[in-house]
Amino acid sequence: MLQILVYPWVFLFVWSAFGLLLGMLILRLIFNFADPNPFGKIGRFGYKVRRITERWIYPAARLFAMYGIDTRYAPIVTMLIAFVLAYFITQIIGNTFFVIDGLTAGVVAGKSSVVVGFVLYGLLSLLVLFIFIRFLSAWFVFARGTFLAFVGRVTDPILRPVQRLIPPIGMFDISAMIVLIVISLLQSVVLNIFVRGQ
Repeated sequence: MLQILVYPWVFLFVWSAFGLLLGMLILRLIFNFADPNPFGKIGRFGYKVRRITERWIYPAARLFAMYGIDTRYAPIVTMLIAFVLAYFITQIIGNTFFVIDGLTAGVVAGKSSVVVGFVLYGLLSLLVLFIFIRFLSAWFVFARGTFLAFVGRVTDPILRPVQRLIPPIGMFDISAMIVLIVISLLQSVVLNIFVRGQ
């Protein structure tokens, strides 16, 4: 029910917010290279766009500056990150609604195997969320007592063995992608055995 009634609105909201941010970042990219007269109308508008987008651009610009790359290209990285975030947010919310709808249907129908299947599917989805959070937070340093430290403790037993087999390639750690593929296959197996087999 949530997937049918609520998810389309959530999807529309998330992608509309992404579209708005994308438009602002494209304008920022244009103003980075056009450098209009700061006292004209376009220059004042460009200043407002820069001020609004600065908090989103700054991490990418700082990374670019560290490696000696022209920071005017930083909005491109922010666009890509925003796209990935919008995609994963919609997937995570859709998956959550799928699990809630499945659990509700299993309880109403009185099928314990369906409930068990959706509980397992939900736990695997939670693990996917933790791996995604860990992937996003890989650039930052966090104290041991934070939620992200907890995420690290939960995902370490799964990711570390794969990282020993496949070490990171430069900045990119593909072990998380491999683990996500395996979890996705496990979710399909759980659905086929516990839900669709009924």
